[in-house]
Amino acid sequence: MIASGKLVTSANVAWAMSMGADFAVTARGFMFALGCIQSLQCHQDTCPTGITTHNRRLQKGLVISDKAKRVATYAHWMNAEADKLAHSCGLPNARQFRREHCRIVQSAGKSLPLSELYPYPVGGTSRT
Repeated sequence: MIASGKLVTSANVAWAMSMGADFAVTARGFMFALGCIQSLQCHQDTCPTGITTHNRRLQKGLVISDKAKRVATYAHWMNAEADKLAHSCGLPNARQFRREHCRIVQSAGKSLPLSELYPYPVGGTSRT
């Protein structure tokens, strides 16, 4: 199962993996790494940062050598931080997250593991 949709931080990725995702993807995070300012002009071909335009003049704002480093850094730290969260749960890597690693805060500040709120089907987890 693939998780996507506003998974911009490593905490969001860890949550998705705990929910059962095999991996997570993000377009929004990489757009931010490129310098997207959310001007909401993507469909108009007038993106002021030069990311989503075919206009040569506006494209000059997109300095590839600078942005390539930012995108690579974002990808590196997303993976590293997701693994760091996994290590803090005693797991070797983020692929090992399961429902029991995610806690849901209930009323009066009480939290329960997701595996108690939504138990696995009889016969164990779907992932091995």
